[in-house]
Amino acid sequence: QVQLVESGGGLVQAGGSLRVSCAASGRTFSRNLMGWFRQAPGKEREFVATIAWSGGGTYYADSVKGRFTTSRDNANNTVYLQMNSLKPEDTAAYYCAASSRMVLSARPRDYDYWGQGTQVTVSS
Repeated sequence: QVQLVESGGGLVQAGGSLRVSCAASGRTFSRNLMGWFRQAPGKEREFVATIAWSGGGTYYADSVKGRFTTSRDNANNTVYLQMNSLKPEDTAAYYCAASSRMVLSARPRDYDYWGQGTQVTVSS
């Protein structure tokens, strides 16, 4: 089993920054890959970014590339999503997810474990 706990969401003005964290615990081989997804009301869950625990390779959605950065702290089993130049359309619940896959993936179905989500609201 893998447990994921997000934190750090909140309300920010457009153009501002926010960092969300995801603390992971449990079987390390079940979380080779960590992903960030978001879901706005009435919309499908959307891929944001992914990072590999080993090597730190990353991949981003086009909509956030250049504005968002994901990183990991192996010693503390924590993954971060730094969000800069936030826009109102970034408003959503943000979820971290873990996968045992070894290849970066943007597909929600490739992730086995999910956190409870943290709300990010960007005001215009």
